[in-house]
Amino acid sequence: MDHLAAVSEELAEIDGQIADILRALSNGFQKLEKIKDVNRQSRQLEELTDKMRECKRLIKEFDREVKEIESRTDASTHRMLNEKKQSMVKELNSYVARKKQHQSNLENNKRVNLFDGPSEGFEEENVLLASSMTNQQLMDKGNQMMDETDQAIDRAKKVVHDTVDVGTETAAALKAQTEQMSKIVNELDSIHFSINKASKLVKELGRQVATDKCIMAMLFLIVIGVIAIIIVKLVNPKNKDIRDIPGLAPPAMSRRLLWNPN
Repeated sequence: MDHLAAVSEELAEIDGQIADILRALSNGFQKLEKIKDVNRQSRQLEELTDKMRECKRLIKEFDREVKEIESRTDASTHRMLNEKKQSMVKELNSYVARKKQHQSNLENNKRVNLFDGPSEGFEEENVLLASSMTNQQLMDKGNQMMDETDQAIDRAKKVVHDTVDVGTETAAALKAQTEQMSKIVNELDSIHFSINKASKLVKELGRQVATDKCIMAMLFLIVIGVIAIIIVKLVNPKNKDIRDIPGLAPPAMSRRLLWNPN
């Protein structure tokens, strides 16, 4: 790294970041092999995939910086920088292969290759042929594999996002239906309360009407009786069997003075 710092401080900084990520990938895969739970393994693989993607971005940035300073460096320095990048690409590709193997084991022999890359046999063949390839060919091959990895990751993320969107829409629909059912239940409770109250009012009105009818009937009978007595008294005033009605004076012809002035 000191030699890189002498060439370019930015290259040294990028190299340090890549070294940290590669070291984290190594520790992460060691930890992954000790995990038995399937869900935890899946989460660990997702974290490692993110780290590999970040490492690929830094390697591309490293390559751009190398091309920018190519005119200011000698042949030996340029060759050293290319070998450094080739080493980074090889190490990253080894982690990509390990990730594919763990993913394949995790899916229980379904053998769904999310990266759409070459099969294991071709990978081994590529490793054997790596020594006979030039630096530029190795870098091009590494860039191609990283591009394929990015495309596969994008497809997987798109599937996850679509699934999340469908789940969100379903949850929103269920929430709206639940609120609608709650409103219906509240309205039914209000209707039931109104019906009970109306029933009580009808019963009270019925009792009042029945009471008023009895009172009216009694008053009608009393009035009829009084009228009958008055008529009988007027027709036959000398009938002693019919008592005078209280409050009504007897006819004038039957009146007698209690005191005679003569």
